[in-house]
Amino acid sequence: MADETPRDFHHPYTPYDIQLQFMNALYNAIEDGCVGIFESPTGTGKSLSLICGSLTWLRDHKNKDILEQLEMEDDAGTSPRETSYSRQTAYKFPIIDNDEPAWVKEHAKKERKEKLLRDKLDLEERLKAIRLKEAKEKEIYERGGLRGFKKMRKGLEVEKEEENEDEFLLDDYESDDETGSKKKGYDDDGLSKETRDLMIKLGMSLPGAALKPNAELELPDETKIFFCSRTHSQLTQFVNELRRVNLPASMPGDSVEQLSEQIKHLSLGSRKNLCINPKVTKLQSVTAMNERCLDMQKSAGTSEEKRCSFLPKKEDQALVTSFRDHALATIRDIEDLSNLGKKLGTCPYYATRSAIRPSEIVTLPYPLLLQKSAREALGISLKGHVLVIDEAHNLIDAISSIHSIQVSLPELQLCKAQLDVYLGKFRNRLKGSNKVYVMQLERLLDGLATHLEGLGKKGKEGEVQPHELLAAKGIDQINIFKLQKYLIESKLARKLEGYLTHTEQKKAEQQKRLGKTPDEGETRDSVTSIPTVPVLTHLQGFLMSLTNPSSEGKIFYGRDSKVLYFKYMLLDPAFHFRDIVEEARAVVLAGGTMQPMNDFISHLFPYLPEDKIRTLSCGHVIPKENLLAWPMVKGPTGMEFEFTYEKRANPNMIDELGRAIINACQTIPHGVVCFFPSYAYLSFVIMQWQKTPATGSSIWERLGQKKQIFQESSEKSSVEETLTEYGQAIDTGKGGLLLSVVGGKMSEGINFNDNLGRGVIMIGLPFPNAQGAEWQAKLRHVEKDAYNCLADSSKTETEKLAEAKAAGKDYYENACMRAVNQSIGRAIRHREDYATIVLIDKRYTSKRIQDKLPGWIKTGLVHIDLAKGEDRFANFMRSSGAFFRGKK
Repeated sequence: MADETPRDFHHPYTPYDIQLQFMNALYNAIEDGCVGIFESPTGTGKSLSLICGSLTWLRDHKNKDILEQLEMEDDAGTSPRETSYSRQTAYKFPIIDNDEPAWVKEHAKKERKEKLLRDKLDLEERLKAIRLKEAKEKEIYERGGLRGFKKMRKGLEVEKEEENEDEFLLDDYESDDETGSKKKGYDDDGLSKETRDLMIKLGMSLPGAALKPNAELELPDETKIFFCSRTHSQLTQFVNELRRVNLPASMPGDSVEQLSEQIKHLSLGSRKNLCINPKVTKLQSVTAMNERCLDMQKSAGTSEEKRCSFLPKKEDQALVTSFRDHALATIRDIEDLSNLGKKLGTCPYYATRSAIRPSEIVTLPYPLLLQKSAREALGISLKGHVLVIDEAHNLIDAISSIHSIQVSLPELQLCKAQLDVYLGKFRNRLKGSNKVYVMQLERLLDGLATHLEGLGKKGKEGEVQPHELLAAKGIDQINIFKLQKYLIESKLARKLEGYLTHTEQKKAEQQKRLGKTPDEGETRDSVTSIPTVPVLTHLQGFLMSLTNPSSEGKIFYGRDSKVLYFKYMLLDPAFHFRDIVEEARAVVLAGGTMQPMNDFISHLFPYLPEDKIRTLSCGHVIPKENLLAWPMVKGPTGMEFEFTYEKRANPNMIDELGRAIINACQTIPHGVVCFFPSYAYLSFVIMQWQKTPATGSSIWERLGQKKQIFQESSEKSSVEETLTEYGQAIDTGKGGLLLSVVGGKMSEGINFNDNLGRGVIMIGLPFPNAQGAEWQAKLRHVEKDAYNCLADSSKTETEKLAEAKAAGKDYYENACMRAVNQSIGRAIRHREDYATIVLIDKRYTSKRIQDKLPGWIKTGLVHIDLAKGEDRFANFMRSSGAFFRGKK
């Protein structure tokens, strides 16, 4: 274990005790090379704790590493022992014999130190000069003396492209030996040899990091923190917090006085975020942008006007270095880097790679980290570095989602039709195996579509065995491995999408010349119209899943909005995350609500020993008296609440729920947010509440008399509007009641702080449908894994089966409680905040369920003794009334 002596984490404010606890646990987990699972409620300064804890470790580590390199006594005739710093840098120190006089050794040590300091000072002085220059430019610009920054390089206007359909023709392909045949001079990533050599010369990392970078141009590969979150907006918030922090230099001893070392940060993003070429950014999908970008990099046989004008040229070494230094000089978010690329006239997507090695902290979104292909495309390696994943409560689901894929019957049919159009144009010009493979692909798509239609007649959903899937129309005779290899190497998807886009553009231009405009509501051609995601590229992922081991995932069919689909679902997320864990020095998962934590340990890190996993659940910074958490068992008339699937449609219980919320709104001021298990159930409950009784007002009308009612819609566009109107109702004193859905738009990422959420009401437990085919497969997989883990134990067969069933039940409950915890965590957002959390269902009184709540909520949870009648509704009204009276 690491030393527990007090540390200065260089926090910009005076940290709370729980922040010190968090930062120390984080520091120790990184130092000891462990996996850390840390929970710190929103409002407790989690982001600053992550920044200060990890970067303090980083600077301490670099300081110690350099010191060891400088002070280590040399073995006779050998260089100093290798440290992580010397291994990752280009510094080569002279070999000193132990027999040399002391003054020679001291001189050599001094020389080493001066070399390190000189190189660091050179870089820091360069970055400082850039900061001063940018500050001066900003000052002039704000005074109006500068009408605009440096003009962007030529190429920002979309140019008309020459008409040449030959570019969509497939290259000759022979694959009898299954090795395929690539066009000479091109690699798997689509880059020409010339482009790859140029990137090496300019010190830019390559896709897959397959070739060594130019050592003369590259700065040392510093040990770094890779920080990722779900979205770029969350990363932007993190970057803003990063700007608050100042750290001492990593150079040891008196050199610190000579060196002011600012944090070197880099934001990484996809082409969608960083591309500045209008010919690429005009495209609708990320996949299409990637394909077009690769096409525009080729040099051999490509006219200059069709190549990307922003890709650095041979004479642009100084430009790439300038971009790198500007990127590191100040802490920039992803938009800043895009603007920097426009200002300098160079591609920021590729130029950012030159800044990866010298960076200390790199921010990137989930997908760029979790997919090996994405990491390789960016040329990044996690080896020896630290990975921090924020908002990690849904990490297991995110991994499963990224490696799962769904294809619909219309997509299969559309792709088949598009291939027919392509073959109709190029059939007589295709050579070698191209025609054979394209026809095989058509037959495969036709067979899959036919089989899916047949399954749709059998039932709503179910599991599909791979051998059954490939039996239709004899497609089991097709070698899927060879076909998949062909699709990758031939780049058929890119050619197909390019040709269809070209055809559609020609049609639009022809109509424009004839003065025709599409009639309102006119639909585009179903064959040549280009969907948001290129269809064949999307289908390739599904075809690849057909070759995966059945232990990793399963294939299902189902129906969504009357549309039939196949879906490959990953069941074993640990398999795809293991290479990340084994490569990185340490992995930290952090979130506001990480409970129940045992899911991460059992299903993401089952192969790690206990001493390699650290967990921490922090309390909240609010005083204990600022939270009232109440498990509500009965309503005003004494009716018991139990919203199980069998009972939740009971109209009497729904009416009782309405009466309970009406009464709760009497004691809870300002804003109240109610969370329902699903949109369908929310609609069902509202319909029941709106029924007019024989006498008096409906429950819906009575609720509206207490507070203005707002309802979350499944439509994404209505979220901001609903929240704005909800806030206005509260500000004007009317009060608001927001009816939301667990797992919906309001349950994550929305802060109901202060008056927006004085009460949060959770209705029932939102268990997923355990009878669905997908959940049945998940539970069988969990139970099988649990059973296999007991194979060598001395337990009886009955005991093993019972424990396996218990593991499945635990996994099922954890999925439910993660959703609950995310929703009820929306209320308390800072130290002075206060709220009541009402959990309506008698099952919330069970210890098993309560143990899965976050620690900070459990501290404010009222424990109800059912035997003593403490579950009466009147008890809640008295406690709630007293709670809010004490806050006035």
